[in-house]
Formats: sequence, structure tokens, C-alpha cells
Amino acid sequence: MITHFTVFALLLAALAALMISAGYALLRMRNMHLWIGSYLRRQRPPPVSGPVHVMFCFVDHFEPMWGKVDLPTQRSRVDRWCQDYRTLASRHRDADGRPPQHTFFYPEEEYAEEHLDKLSALCADGYGEIEIHLHHDNDTEANFRETISRFCNTLHVRHGALSRDPDSGQLSFGFIHGNWCLDNSRADGRWCGLNNELILLRELGCYADFTLPSAPSDTQTRTVNAIYYATDDPLRPRSHDHGVAVRAGGSSSGDLMIVQGPLGLNWRERKWGVLPRIDSADVRRSCPPTPERVDAWINTAIHVEGRPDWVIVKVHTHGTQERDMDTLLGPVMDTMHAHLEQRYNDGSRYLLHYVTAREAYNIIKAAEAGLTGDPGKFRDFRLPPPPHSPWQPAQIDATTARVAGNVA
Repeated sequence: MITHFTVFALLLAALAALMISAGYALLRMRNMHLWIGSYLRRQRPPPVSGPVHVMFCFVDHFEPMWGKVDLPTQRSRVDRWCQDYRTLASRHRDADGRPPQHTFFYPEEEYAEEHLDKLSALCADGYGEIEIHLHHDNDTEANFRETISRFCNTLHVRHGALSRDPDSGQLSFGFIHGNWCLDNSRADGRWCGLNNELILLRELGCYADFTLPSAPSDTQTRTVNAIYYATDDPLRPRSHDHGVAVRAGGSSSGDLMIVQGPLGLNWRERKWGVLPRIDSADVRRSCPPTPERVDAWINTAIHVEGRPDWVIVKVHTHGTQERDMDTLLGPVMDTMHAHLEQRYNDGSRYLLHYVTAREAYNIIKAAEAGLTGDPGKFRDFRLPPPPHSPWQPAQIDATTARVAGNVA
């Protein structure tokens, strides 16, 4: 006999099933099903005694030709950056006396000598470095090798960018993949084509990849908020979905270091007043770098395992889109830097270090080697500054130099 209680229980079960189904559908709409589990399971770092050093690294998918604009528009975009960023950055300093550092990941397929000459001059004034960005589709191994090798040589010889590995003499570069599709990671196989891309990047001199996070794209990895080594399976895509964490006292492994930026949920600015928004450390007009977001990025506490007092904060943007340039080069960015310098550079609880992608990598490698103390001393630990950099290689003591010589 079916009672009222039975009917009520069945209705509750059906409602619960419907809510679970609807919730999962919402997760899939934003591809959150790929990473939300890892995000929720991630443990907080242990307490830190003494100051926390914050390495703030701003990387830019810098695309002057975005939207297939004409040459005058391209020039206007680059000129504004070279003028306004100097003005903006000159007003700010970190614990080492350095201004904010901007890493321009310049797309190979948009190469224009005059644009790179201007960016190189900006970097020579002490405001950043140039690395490699690439959009490609249905690529081949031979073409990829030729493209990256040629571009590395061009950037180094003509524009003073990229440093050489002190052991091999090979040009070294940081990498951001266009359309987020590192290692053929898009579900439909577009915008890459190479299942062995991690291996190829390592062989060509890439020291680390800075593409992630890419949420809400389906290219987002299951591993989040981490610095790790990925090992390529040349027969399968997205081999960087998982990897081995970089650890203090450990050693390099696999094919490529993956340096992720913070990925989380923004509960302050909920969609429809209910659902949290995804914060993937993207900076633009529609998601400005408010003090609350800056705090959330730092509280994510991405670090080399065993070195929780050295926090790496990597955020990204697409710097040449007009709708965003007032945010990136105006008062909003001034406010972000002022917040960083007031709250995270007090000398007792926090010390702030503005770093380029290369410098972040060097500091990560120093942490891996077991070094402690002031990470600002290790900006050039493994890879020296590129020729266009005005900064002299950091001076390190003899013991540290011996450790550096033993780092792979």
C-alpha cells in the first residue's frame, strides 16, 4: 500500500536526483567537471614562520594584430604600451627596488620587426622580458621544430630577447600556447595537432609552460593551482593533465615544467546573485584586478612543495585589445600595484617581488634545489638575463653557485 509518506519520499528523491542532474549539467557547461574535484581536494599549505615572499608574475598573450587590424592600429597598440606602461610601472617598486615586470609572450605568426624593436626597448629600460607565444592548427613536428627554432633565433639575434642555457648553450624560452591548446588538449583536436608537443618543446629549449589556467575552456587540466613536471605520452593528447609536483630538495623529471596561475571560485560577484564565477587569474575590463581578487590569488598560495613561504602568483591578460587597455594601463592597475605594495610588502609578514616568467622559473628551481632565504637573490639562479635586460645577474655566494651548477 502506497502511503502519503511513501509518495513524499519518492518526490524528495526525484527532486534530489533532478537537482544533482541540473548541478552536473551546470558544471559541464563551464567544463568545471574537469577540475572542481582537484580544486576541492587541494590541501591548504602549512603555517609559515617568518615573512611570506610573494612573487608576482604578469604574463601577456601580446597580440598586436588581434582582430586582423591594419598596421596603423597595430602601431597604436604597441606605442601605447611602450609609453603608458613606462609611466605606470615607474610609480611602483617591490622589496628589491624593482618596478613591475611584464612578460610579453609574443606570437610567432604575428612577427613584425618594428613591434619587437619597440618592446625590446621597453624591456631594455627594465620593465619586462619577451618570450614565445604560438597559435597553430593541424601542425606537423617538422614545421613546429622549424618555426620555433627560427623564431628563437630571430628574437635573440635581432631583438636581444631570450637567454642561453649556461650548460648547453641552447636558447631557452618560456611558452604560452595559443587558444590554450597545449599538447593538443582541445576535445575536437583543433588549434594544435601535436600529441608530442611537450617533448618537442623540451628538445627545442623551453624551460617552462605558462599557459594555464585556461578555464572555462575544455583545455583546462584536472591538476590545478600547482607547479609540476609533466611527462608526455606521444600517442595521446593533454599529457599535462597530471604530473609530479616540483618539490624542495627534489629534482626535475618528465618533459616540461608547468607553472600554473591561480584558479578558483569568486563568491563575491555571483552570477544571478547565486552561482560563483570562475576566477582564472585573467585580467581585463570585465574582470579587473580588484584588491579582493589579489588577496584570493595570494591566498591560493601556489608554491614549490616544501617551500610554502615562497608564493608564486602568475596572472595573465591579452594586452592589446582596446576594450581592456584602459584597465591594464590606467588607474585600476595603479590601484592593484598600490594594494600589493601596501599589504604584501610590509617587511615583516610579507615581502613582494615583481618577477618575469624567467625569473619565476629561476626562483622555482632555487626552491627545488633546497635554497632558502630571500628569493629575490635567485632571479638568475639557472638562466641568466637576456641580452636586452638592464639588470645585472644577481650575485650569489660560492655555496649557492655550487648548488646551481648541480641543478639539471
